[in-house]
Amino acid sequence: MAVAARGGAEQIGGVIFHTDRGSTYTAEKFTALCRRLGIQQSMGRVGSCFDNAAAEAFFSSLEWEVLSRHEFDTTAKARAVVIDWCYGFYNTQRRHSAAAGQSPINYENAALTREAA
Repeated sequence: MAVAARGGAEQIGGVIFHTDRGSTYTAEKFTALCRRLGIQQSMGRVGSCFDNAAAEAFFSSLEWEVLSRHEFDTTAKARAVVIDWCYGFYNTQRRHSAAAGQSPINYENAALTREAA
């Protein structure tokens, strides 16, 4: 989804994707996909939650703001609500303390402008 949202693999080359050491992220097919797309995988140490605080905060927000307030009849309905929340609110409007009180999109755009200057 990130590749599609960003306009193709050439637009995300060099991105760092940080996760825990779950089997989803260490699977051979997933790691091959990351290599093919130019995504650098990063994983925390076993048993350490401190390096993944942003991801933990995201999932906490998702559970509190979305999942606890909806009941879903199907996986497709759940997926649609979660995607809408991520792209329609969390990334574009919700302000984040780790992003200087800005939404992720605004923070990223400001960083790109600073780099270009």
